[in-house]
Order: sequence, then C-alpha cells, then structure tokens
Amino acid sequence: MSAARDHGLDLDEDYEWVRPPEGGWTADDLDELPNLPPHTELIDGSLVFVSPQTFFHARAMLLLAYALLEQVPEGLKVIHEMTVKLNKRNRPEPDVLVLRASADTDSQRTWCRPEDVVIAVEVVSADSEDRDREVKPRKYAQAGIPHYWRVEENQGLPVVYVYEIDPATESYGLTGIFHDKLRLTVPFPIEIDLTAVNRFG
Repeated sequence: MSAARDHGLDLDEDYEWVRPPEGGWTADDLDELPNLPPHTELIDGSLVFVSPQTFFHARAMLLLAYALLEQVPEGLKVIHEMTVKLNKRNRPEPDVLVLRASADTDSQRTWCRPEDVVIAVEVVSADSEDRDREVKPRKYAQAGIPHYWRVEENQGLPVVYVYEIDPATESYGLTGIFHDKLRLTVPFPIEIDLTAVNRFG
C-alpha cells in the first residue's frame, strides 16, 4: 500500500491535480481543483508549488507593500499574493501588485487581469530564481504589464531591479538597480528606504 493511502488519502479524489490532463491545466482550473497547496501558480500549463517563505521574503514583501500603499496615488491600489491570469495556460502569483482601482469590482474574484496591473513585484527565493529572473518577466512583458520589479537579497537587505516595458519589442529594459533607497518618478513618485526591511517580522 502507498504512503498516501496509509494516511487515508484517495489520490483520485483528494489530489486530482497529481495527474494533469492532456495539454496541461488551464488558468480556470486553479479555482476548481480541490486541495491545492496555498499560493499554487500555473506556468505553461504546469502547477508550480511554492516552498515555505523565508524571513527575508516575508519582510521584503511587507516593506514594499506598505510603502507602496502609503504612496500610491488615487486611482491605484496595492495588493499582495494575488494571481494574474495572463492567458489560458499561465496564472502566476506576484508577491506584490499595484493595480488600477477599477479592477476591484468583484470582491469574490481570485485573479487579476494583466491590463489592470501597473507594477508586478517578485521577491526572489532559492527555488524561484529562474522563474523570477527569466520566465515571469518575459510573460509579464508579453501580457503588457508596464513595470516589473525583481527583488534580490544581498547581506540581508533587498536590492530592487526595476524594469520598464518597451512596447515595440514587448520586452523589459532595466531602468535601475537600487540599494538602500529606491527612488522613482514613474509610474508615480516613489521613495522607499530599503534598509528598513528588518523592522518587519
């Protein structure tokens, strides 16, 4: 008998997502599959499970979310850990999002549209390096998300790599690398003390 069945689990009923259908899962399947682990993402039709987050990841996410919340202008909102339905086979979950306020029309919806996203932020973890550095930025740019921030750890402090989309190529260009303090004028004036990260948690 398998270990799963030893624990009373019926893989056919409890974990339908163990065996993907031909062609992979779709973005809508994330709302239908039972017992998915929290923060499951869909990348190219495959389910991606997230490792337990580190203190740095949690602190960096909170720092950026709270700082953005204090500075975002009217007409924009800040949310964290909400999936974005890029297309039928891709539904990633950025760590922090700046959205157009008009996107918040259904309190029961579990995803955002890419056209409503102004900034997508990913805090890089050991298991997400390739996705956050290569896969997700390419997909976010192709979906038309205008700004992407990638956050890396350097000696316990966040380093923020800021990208802006080139609409002609549908790809991101690096506009700045920020240590200690993040200062931007687009998409709105932003100033964040990155050294404050250890005040959280």
